[in-house]
Amino acid sequence: MLLQGKKLLITGVLTPQSLAFGIAEHALAQGAEIVLTGFGRAKSLTERSAKRLKPGTEVLELDVTNPAHFTALTESLKQRWGQVDGVLHSIGYAPDDALGGNFLNTPWESVQTAFRISAFSLKELAVACMPLMPRGGSIVALDFDNQNVAWPIYDWMGVCKAALESTARYLARDLGPKGIRVNILAAGPLATMAAKGIPGFKALEQGWGRQAPLGWNSKDSHDMVSKTACALLSDWLPSTTGEMIHVDGGYHAIGAPPVDLKADEGAEPAASKPSGE
Repeated sequence: MLLQGKKLLITGVLTPQSLAFGIAEHALAQGAEIVLTGFGRAKSLTERSAKRLKPGTEVLELDVTNPAHFTALTESLKQRWGQVDGVLHSIGYAPDDALGGNFLNTPWESVQTAFRISAFSLKELAVACMPLMPRGGSIVALDFDNQNVAWPIYDWMGVCKAALESTARYLARDLGPKGIRVNILAAGPLATMAAKGIPGFKALEQGWGRQAPLGWNSKDSHDMVSKTACALLSDWLPSTTGEMIHVDGGYHAIGAPPVDLKADEGAEPAASKPSGE
């Protein structure tokens, strides 16, 4: 199997609707051993989901705003496995005033929170797991592509995701000599718990399938993303790092939705006017 014997740390599992849950499910089916993370009151939801994945799956406490938790994470994984082969970063959060068209008014305190949780945490997680990857491994971070464009409604989370992408490239630079690959998986819009917290998300997802040449369904595309994540966590892309892999139906490669030429034929051309009128 693709991940036979691999020991994977998976963050971001909250409910079975979480994208990380589907990735964990596929990883188990492909022979991996997994440990999840959760924190605070939401940890009970992660523990419930862990039982649905596989009874006995451990959930470690990890609040990415608490440096002591990363130290404890390293020690817990060392005691349990002694090594880690792969890590999934599926962590993101922005306060309400950092999303939904409030870009010009968002205070620094909210931006700082969003950046620390959504971008800086990738570096912290990589540093925590690096000592446990002496033979190399793979780190994969989930993303919504913000390399070259600004999205409606996404605001400071978009800025933080762009920072996540840059962080992955710098980690790829520094961890590559240790045999550790770091890549970004940019998925199209998916119906998840996180998506429900983004104002205007439904309008974005409704138009995605028209522009994506392979089509896209926010409710049925989790499986495609999960399979790609497992491929990145496996040994089958041994020389791929610092890369962004799109799983979006091809939306990113197309400049605009298809044009209805028949509708254009029925439109009358605008009459030209003499200059000076």
